[in-house]
Amino acid sequence: MLLTAQQLKSLFAQWANIMLAQKETLIEMDSIVGDGDLGLTMSDGFRSAYHAVSRSDETDIGKFFYLAGKTMSSAVPSTMGTLMASGLIEVGKTFKGKTTLKSEEFGILFQSFFCGVQNRGKAQLGEKTFLDGLFPAISVLNQENAEKQDWISLAHLAHEEAKRGVQNTTTLIAKHGRAATHGERSRALLDPGAYVAQLLIGGYCMFADDYLAQDE
Repeated sequence: MLLTAQQLKSLFAQWANIMLAQKETLIEMDSIVGDGDLGLTMSDGFRSAYHAVSRSDETDIGKFFYLAGKTMSSAVPSTMGTLMASGLIEVGKTFKGKTTLKSEEFGILFQSFFCGVQNRGKAQLGEKTFLDGLFPAISVLNQENAEKQDWISLAHLAHEEAKRGVQNTTTLIAKHGRAATHGERSRALLDPGAYVAQLLIGGYCMFADDYLAQDE
């Protein structure tokens, strides 16, 4: 299944919607381990990214994601905003020059997002961050013979793995940000950054579901 940049506008719409819907949850989670601004950062950032791409006639998927990333970087220049922008920009670099995206390439897309965030933030897996929520989903999307599996089923399986990744952060000690100041006490807390990763995969699932419904 091939998707164009114009069709991917709906993906950004889903991301904007889910971040807005979960804004208060993110604020509450971040108030425990951070400064409490994560809900506003994510809702404002993804809304700005969506508004930018929704008005764009860009057909190059790489430039499309680069536009989203640069817009988010300007709109929410906080730590997490910058990390998410870096992820989007890295996706842009990966798909530069392409005018279609295969449904089985979403594993590559999220892997690029992961690399962009990791390169910017310097975190490693197991350090209780966004990466720990996203990596399990990527592992599903990039598994052997993934291209032969049902797109929608694989997306939902990736979402379930992202949820498990978030729950697994209660076994980890935070190494970055204000959460790291809690030391051993941080172990029992869910990481709000990892939860953002779960929301991204959740938005991707809703996008896939809606696309399939419209295609039928």
